[in-house]
Amino acid sequence: MEILNHIIKEFSSFVGGLPLLILLVGGGLFLIIKSQFLPFRYLGHAIQVLRGKYDNPNDPGEISHFQALTTALSSTIGMGNIAGVAVAISVGGPGAVFWMWISAIIGMSTKFFTSSLAVMYRGKDSNGEVQGGTMYFIVEGLGKQWKPLAIFFSICGLVGALPVFNVNQLTEAINTILLQPNGIKTGDSTNLIIGLILVTITAIVILGGLNRISKVASKLVPAMVGLYFILIIIILAIYIDVVPKYFGLIFTDAFAADNYNGDSFFGGVLGALILLGIKRGAFSNEAGVGTAPMAHGAAKTSEPIREGLVAMLGPAIDTLVVCTLTALAILVTGVWQTSSANGVTLTAAAFGNAIPGYGKYLLLICIAVFSISSLFSFSYYGTKCLSFILGADKKHYYNYIYILSIIIGATMSLDMMINLIDGFFALMAIPTMFTTLMLSTNVLVEAKRYFESLK
Repeated sequence: MEILNHIIKEFSSFVGGLPLLILLVGGGLFLIIKSQFLPFRYLGHAIQVLRGKYDNPNDPGEISHFQALTTALSSTIGMGNIAGVAVAISVGGPGAVFWMWISAIIGMSTKFFTSSLAVMYRGKDSNGEVQGGTMYFIVEGLGKQWKPLAIFFSICGLVGALPVFNVNQLTEAINTILLQPNGIKTGDSTNLIIGLILVTITAIVILGGLNRISKVASKLVPAMVGLYFILIIIILAIYIDVVPKYFGLIFTDAFAADNYNGDSFFGGVLGALILLGIKRGAFSNEAGVGTAPMAHGAAKTSEPIREGLVAMLGPAIDTLVVCTLTALAILVTGVWQTSSANGVTLTAAAFGNAIPGYGKYLLLICIAVFSISSLFSFSYYGTKCLSFILGADKKHYYNYIYILSIIIGATMSLDMMINLIDGFFALMAIPTMFTTLMLSTNVLVEAKRYFESLK
């Protein structure tokens, strides 16, 4: 088992390391240059589409633009925005945040292309219902001979969508922030109770299908981002005298790397800092991995470019807004320099310092909502992958495996399984980015037609 664990850890580290980063960042930069920054020139139009100005109830699809975006966001806004940012700052210092922003801008372009393709090349499942997502735009866009690549993506999605890591981290947060400080002994029994509560909440939502998932997500996501925003504004108001200093430090430290304390990259600390920040940002917003196109492919629209523009807003909200809020809270409170904590405990220390007494508990509410909403979306992605492989009549079986994995994630320390899931999640990016780059010209042709029709 030790040998197997080591092999899986090395596999996860390799596929989720530099090769994935080159694929996501290099591919995203290529799309930005090829499109001549086209998506960014229509940000205002994207917001109009999101607000429902162009909605047509007779268009094909299952959910609105807004519901598609919030469903996709509910999977990306999670522990990466709270724990991932804390890890980036504890290792790289304030400069890491700047490079997370760069990855978000690259990710916005990638999501524009992948989600436009998800609507351009919709397919039909075995029940004859219209579906979108990476597996469908591979087959419909590249041709039937590429179906093995679509099946490869779907198999990776079955494993990658399992919620073990998310549940494991949420259970850890509940134990360390809520139970242990209040004298409650934690162990297998408390973890099992947490797992059963999560199973109950998740089952009620996911067994109702996409419409119920999207309706819950469209209410939870804006509420949780709003609450988090208010809490951070309170912290920034308390430390208003140092906010300009640290905001400026994000820019200066990005090129000086004075606070980087990790391993060097090709002999230099600046390169290592850039790698750290971009990697954390890329993993936070998941642009190019292929999850979001499954949600955006279900949007009610006959115009692929509209959905691509809406999807583009995802990394902006996820990384430019939510991750930046977390970063500023950690920086202005000074815990990144005074605490040896890492991950979610570092963010909790920032909230505890700024808002003594109940700051950590308010953060825990945000963590719980972030994590639980992620559980809803990933279950949908898994059922969609199983539907593509075995048929739509079999997709509900994934939910039972998914619910069981919640219990496993809450009650066991599963380094091996977490590494396995992370590795498969990273593998999903290979067919997604390959196909997106192959079909990028088709998106630009469609975009030209769409924007000319607007005029």
